[in-house]
Amino acid sequence: MLIEAKNISVMRQGQPILDAVSLGVGERDFTTIIGPNGAGKSMLLKCLLGIEKPSDGVVSRAGGLRIGYVPQSLVPDHTLPITTRRFLTLKKKYNEASLQAVAQETDITSILNKPLHVLSGGELQRALLARALMDAPQLLVLDEPAQNLDISGQLRFYKLLEDIFAGRGLSILMVSHDLHMVMASTKRVVCLYRHICCAGAPHAVTQDPEFIALFGADMARMMAVYHHEHTHTHDHDHGHHEGCDHG
Repeated sequence: MLIEAKNISVMRQGQPILDAVSLGVGERDFTTIIGPNGAGKSMLLKCLLGIEKPSDGVVSRAGGLRIGYVPQSLVPDHTLPITTRRFLTLKKKYNEASLQAVAQETDITSILNKPLHVLSGGELQRALLARALMDAPQLLVLDEPAQNLDISGQLRFYKLLEDIFAGRGLSILMVSHDLHMVMASTKRVVCLYRHICCAGAPHAVTQDPEFIALFGADMARMMAVYHHEHTHTHDHDHGHHEGCDHG
């Protein structure tokens, strides 16, 4: 495992945020955490990254693990102008060749000299992704990376993630609300609502009663049809399904 949580629980101001959650991300893994607002998804990421400390349980990381992190959003301050190039290289060890390679990979070469605050939503998200890739991470962690993008921007961003996953040989752990995109891209889906309700390959999770209870039968049917149609042209992993047995 690159990173693993074992039975972590989080209480804040007397309220349960996470309850006995266990989750591991191994090499060449692409896992997406889904769930309604207030489910504890971002808190789980923060615990895994060491930003927050769980009230109970243990988080472990592989020695020397390099993690790249893409936050939900960034609002650049126009009163402190900084170019995209400067943003990418702040507190980073790099050379020009590696910078250009990452810029080309994320399609931001043309905006390297633009001020960060004038970038479009899609450009800014790709710049955040590029910065996360500068240290050649073994694990890329993304928290709702496409929430502020229109549908075409979402499609472009998730296609870029698929290409990076395929080309770099890294692992990806992501929180997302974009269920239709998740079903197309992800190897494993974890459905969270303070505890893990169900987990497994996307096509299996959509049939789980816990998924249907959280997102509704119509959404489950739509996701199942979407995945079925998608696999006519793309060969995705159909791994086993891991359900939970709580009442």
